[in-house]
Amino acid sequence: QGDLVESGGGLVQAGGSLRLSCTASGRTFSTYAMAWFRQTPGKDREFVATITWSGAGTYYADSVKDRFTILRNNDKDTVYLYLQMNNLKPEDTAVYYCAAARGTGTMEREFDYWGQGTQVTVSS
Repeated sequence: QGDLVESGGGLVQAGGSLRLSCTASGRTFSTYAMAWFRQTPGKDREFVATITWSGAGTYYADSVKDRFTILRNNDKDTVYLYLQMNNLKPEDTAVYYCAAARGTGTMEREFDYWGQGTQVTVSS
């Protein structure tokens, strides 16, 4: 079936840092590309960052480039995915989701498995 569970969200002041975690288990997620998306009320999910199955390749949205880092650790079939967020801004406030895809991409429809989301709030 496959389960993705995020953690690490919370409230932080602008300029601060936060690290999100996601554990993907129950399928061979070690062969999947992984990604982070975010969503604010009334808007579509927005791509944040993605990483290839091996971790060798990463790609970021322009809005988070040079501030966020996506990392992964494959342990047999389970993946431990992270998003290190530095220099946070109020506009980074959103629910953050981790996702897994058999292929590669940055579109929501390209991802097959999703977590339940974790709230990140950045105060000014």
